[in-house]
Parts: sequence; structure tokens; C-alpha cells
Amino acid sequence: MDKYVMQRRTKKFAVDVWNLCSMLPHSREFNGYVNQIIRSSSSVGANYRSATRAKSTADFINKLKIVEEEADETQYFLELILEVQKEPSLVDEINRLRKEADELVAIVVSSIKTLKFS
Repeated sequence: MDKYVMQRRTKKFAVDVWNLCSMLPHSREFNGYVNQIIRSSSSVGANYRSATRAKSTADFINKLKIVEEEADETQYFLELILEVQKEPSLVDEINRLRKEADELVAIVVSSIKTLKFS
């Protein structure tokens, strides 16, 4: 996959999570989750972009591991929001974003394995 495709995809993911968060209720409880998920989802793209400028294969792998962790963390908070939110109209969007996070994790893990064994 072209690095620019992945950069666009991770940026879109962060924007889509932000848009979801803008539709969630404003309460102390939701705000804690929203703040965390906005940080982790935007970190996916920021760290992937940083990885594309890695100085070595080891540096690239280490940065991809951060991408993996942040995407997995975003998945976790999407799961929490799905458990506690009461608005049925958001369920489809949350599930779509969970699937995208899962795909991003799979792509990154596959890339890490390929680089480690090449």
C-alpha cells in the first residue's frame, strides 16, 4: 500500500472520530472518553506520518508499534462508548469506526511482521 494512501486513511479516521465525538452528549463522563479517543485517534495518523520519515528500519518499526497501540486504544474507547451511549443512530457509525480501527491495526501489524522477517 502506498504510504500516501495510508496517510490519508489515518487522517480521515481521526476526522471521522472527531465528527462522531461532536455528536456525543456533553457530560463529565462522556467528556473523559471523548478527550481520550480524540487524542488516540489523531495520534494514529500523526505517528504513521512520523514513521514514514523514519531514519532506519528499526526506527520505522518502533513508530509503527506506536501506531498499533494508539489504534488499539481507539478501538477500546469506541467499544466503551458503544456500551454506554444511548443513541441508536450512532451505533452504525461507531461500528464502522471500530471496523476501520481493526483494519488499521491489522495493516500495521502485518507491516511490522513483514519488516521483522525480511
